[in-house]
Amino acid sequence: MEKISGPESGSPGRELPVLGAPAPERADAARNRRRVLDAAARLHAERGIAGLNMDEVAAAAGVGKGTVYRRFVDKAGLAGALLDDRGRRLHERILTGPPPLGPGAPGAERLVAFVEAYVEHAVGSLDLVLLSETGTPGGRLAKPVYGFWRLHVEVLLADAGAPDVRTRAEALLAVLSAEQLKQWTEVDRRTVAELSTTLGRIALVLTLTGPS
Repeated sequence: MEKISGPESGSPGRELPVLGAPAPERADAARNRRRVLDAAARLHAERGIAGLNMDEVAAAAGVGKGTVYRRFVDKAGLAGALLDDRGRRLHERILTGPPPLGPGAPGAERLVAFVEAYVEHAVGSLDLVLLSETGTPGGRLAKPVYGFWRLHVEVLLADAGAPDVRTRAEALLAVLSAEQLKQWTEVDRRTVAELSTTLGRIALVLTLTGPS
């Protein structure tokens, strides 16, 4: 991961990692990649990850089957690329989008906005996130994107004046895990709006310094 510093950091010397962008490629290859990911997104919205069929994705994208298999290898690779694409969009909104999610708002406000945006992102791609977090050794903690989310939360907590930001950031991200969100949304039938409100309040509690 590359790193940047600037207004996002919230304080001098703090840096946020920049999630890797796709490697440079020919214009036609980039167009085909975009077509495949857009087709996969449509099919995923209709059928979930179980309905992601490589041949059908190729047909829906208007490209040859070989193009899809060469680029993504198998369904797991395609699912991972689709999740990365969505995560990168959220990442860009955090770094350069308008406040309160993007730079320019106080740390506590940005933290609540992050929780709301992340819940929407994760629940909208829940089966993809769950596969990403549980399908490889080390799970979610080993994913490069987890390092970005954790450092972002640390920066916002520090900006809000909270102590022990590493532990508090990890505690907040633990309740945003895919397994926990799956329990709340699919078993307990809680809505995204309800979860965003409740978890946003929890995030605000984590900004408090507590008794001296």
